[in-house]
Amino acid sequence: MKKLMIVLVFLIASSQINAQAKVLTSVNDAGDVATFELDCSEKFQMLAKGLRYNITRHEFKGPEMKNSYRLMLVMDGFYSKTLNKEMTISAVLSDGTVMQAKKVIEDDGFFDGACTLKIKDPKGLLALDIVKVIVHADKDVVYTLSDKSKAVFKKNLSNIIAAK
Repeated sequence: MKKLMIVLVFLIASSQINAQAKVLTSVNDAGDVATFELDCSEKFQMLAKGLRYNITRHEFKGPEMKNSYRLMLVMDGFYSKTLNKEMTISAVLSDGTVMQAKKVIEDDGFFDGACTLKIKDPKGLLALDIVKVIVHADKDVVYTLSDKSKAVFKKNLSNIIAAK
């Protein structure tokens, strides 16, 4: 009976760790921009070991303004000896497409560990998987995603797209 309880507690705890996040909604003072993002007030969602993320959608009023989607990646404890002015972060999708962003390095030569990628086609991203994230530094650091992380990411992205 004790073993059963321990296993049950472990399963509940592990399911909570990988659960999808709530979507937070805010509107600016003028009422023309709404923001929908994952609730990271307690913790960021995990994409891979050492790689966390947040998804944000900005919804603009008016026919000429489109929604914009952004994926913020946070690398835990990332350090590089690279003294370049910028660093490239790439997300490789299952069809071979690469989403890329260049991050300007701080004046002191250190990378702050966070980067934002623009998502041009969020519904198209739902049909694909992010296979890996690569930080191009003095050597390439590759974060490979598990199937469970891919599924949670898709559910979170779907929730951001559908948020009202």
